Amino acid sequence: MKALIASGSGRYADPWHPYAQTSPLIAEVLGTAGFAVEIDEDVDRAMTRLEGVELLVVNAGDPWRSEDQGRAPVAAIDGFAEALGRGVGVLAMHAALASLRDYPDWAPTIGALWLPGVSWHPPMGPIVVRGMASPAGGPLGDIPVDDEQYLRLQPVGRSTTVAEHDVDGERFPAVWVREVGTSRVAVDALGHDERSYASAEHRALLATLARWAARAPSA
Repeated sequence: MKALIASGSGRYADPWHPYAQTSPLIAEVLGTAGFAVEIDEDVDRAMTRLEGVELLVVNAGDPWRSEDQGRAPVAAIDGFAEALGRGVGVLAMHAALASLRDYPDWAPTIGALWLPGVSWHPPMGPIVVRGMASPAGGPLGDIPVDDEQYLRLQPVGRSTTVAEHDVDGERFPAVWVREVGTSRVAVDALGHDERSYASAEHRALLATLARWAARAPSA
């Protein structure tokens, strides 16, 4: 199975998320899960290189906050749409909820969107994310992790919640899955920086999400 990680750099970089450090950690988890992994630090170029890829991972930031006012090439937008049409698996990590804003298919694919001025997160720190049901079937344990909690995201369509935040008695989805056409899509709103991937429970969940999205055969 081949996985391609589109990692934030250039206009997809930001001051808050160390994509150059977290993308290799994601690659390490995916490699252990049975994937041959490549990291492409040119996000738009990655979208033109999806032929033969079973899993697209987006670990990148908001291009509309960049000083670079460029826009995604048509070939990149079309490349992502074509990959969705053939059923590529998609795994969106953390700030990917605010990324690929030039791509009309992105928000409807991942099922939620970070809205500036509405969405927010408390200060980063140790949290316990409530596990609900694994996409592979069966119950899911809680996930202790040092991370951010993305709250008040704008939902787009319906998704199945895998894990959730409980903040001041209110519940918010933290991890979810959905199917878009023949593609399986997993969204993990965790993963702010290296500390998130120090959690064995988070790493195990990430591997499960990736294998589910890519329709990997059972081990």
